[in-house]
Amino acid sequence: MSKFLMNRRGLIKVGAASGVALATPLHFVRGAYAEDMSCNMPTGDTVTFGFNVPQSGPYADEGADELRAYQLAVKHLNGEGDGGALTTFSSKALKGNGVLGKKVAFVTGDTQTKSDAARDSAKRMIEKEGAIMITGGSSSGVAVAVQSLCQDMGVMFMSCLTHSNDTTGKDKKRYGFRHFFNAYMSGVALGPVLAEYYGKDRRAYHLTADYTWGWTQEESIKNATEALGWETVNAVRTPLGAGDFSQYLTPVLSSGADVLILNHYGKDMVNSLTQAVQFGMREKQVNGKNFEIVVPLFSELMAQGAGDAIKGILGTANWDWKLDNDGTKAFVQSFGKEYSTPPSQAAQTAYAQTILYADACERAGTFFAPEVIKALEGFEFDGLGNGPTLYRDSDHQCFKDVLVVKGKDNPKDKYDLLQVEKIVSAKDVTYDPAIFGGDLGPYDAKQC
Repeated sequence: MSKFLMNRRGLIKVGAASGVALATPLHFVRGAYAEDMSCNMPTGDTVTFGFNVPQSGPYADEGADELRAYQLAVKHLNGEGDGGALTTFSSKALKGNGVLGKKVAFVTGDTQTKSDAARDSAKRMIEKEGAIMITGGSSSGVAVAVQSLCQDMGVMFMSCLTHSNDTTGKDKKRYGFRHFFNAYMSGVALGPVLAEYYGKDRRAYHLTADYTWGWTQEESIKNATEALGWETVNAVRTPLGAGDFSQYLTPVLSSGADVLILNHYGKDMVNSLTQAVQFGMREKQVNGKNFEIVVPLFSELMAQGAGDAIKGILGTANWDWKLDNDGTKAFVQSFGKEYSTPPSQAAQTAYAQTILYADACERAGTFFAPEVIKALEGFEFDGLGNGPTLYRDSDHQCFKDVLVVKGKDNPKDKYDLLQVEKIVSAKDVTYDPAIFGGDLGPYDAKQC
């Protein structure tokens, strides 16, 4: 805060000397004057990013892989290692010499998969450790909370795993950007495949994580399946991190449902799916049909945790390490060399968000947040693993192809658990942003 006051006095002094009208709103003052007002503008030879990930809680596995990818991105930005997907990224603004000539440093925080803890750690990184950008999270509740904080503080938030429609819908913010896909896209992509595999005469029972992601995931899958002719028998909310889902699974067996839809993620999905299989649900026949289980949002990390229980299970994913494109190959090779394991979709989106922010700064020629935001809005790119991608200006949602995946019956190893059943094109999952409402807000957010 003292630097802010010092910079503000410096602005007033210079403004008076040069004849700049002091009544002019600060966000209209261009160049160095305006940038002096921006939060944590780097003055030395480094620039600091804040990596806020779940290092504990039900999404800790995703958080660990995110952090690995963030650290790899920093290495590549600083010219260390093989360059990874920087070598295939369609924008050639970054040169491997940091960002705008400054070496990238980073600080970390533990969100604990809790909104209050995530806000506290983000606030610390901004106010006490000089982070100019915050990224991370594996819970949409965390993402929405931290995105709101960053908007208030004038610091950009490059969200990682957040699948709720609300993140770039009713809760969208000018200072927040999402690379990951959302629940609406999962519903649109998955619905036709469910009809193809299981028919249009089905009765579904939902178990749903009781927070913003689960609510919008349940709504999106309901909309998609009911449009096919499916009936929703019941939808039950479950607490995040429940561990034991027996009390929620038992009523499913007598409900008359023939499909269980698990709107769970991370360890919650591992536990609920494993327990459902242990209950013998996949051997049941209901209404003359085989009982089926669907996991709308899937990942390789979750598949590893659930083991054999994932065989034949359908869901959607943002990315898969086995995709055949140059960006994926470059990232997978680099990540594997660094960590001796393929990256998860959590890692890929963490890496992409870091590169995209750094690239936007380089293209804007400044760290001043309003100009960096404008460089990202409407930005079209390729080469980071998802194919041609658009960062839409109206809601800061990325649009790219969506994968429908299925648990393999005969995987080669523990990293080969999901197969891509269908690639749904970006144009088929694109929607009018008005359907989710919200307002991005101003470029000239309050600066810290």
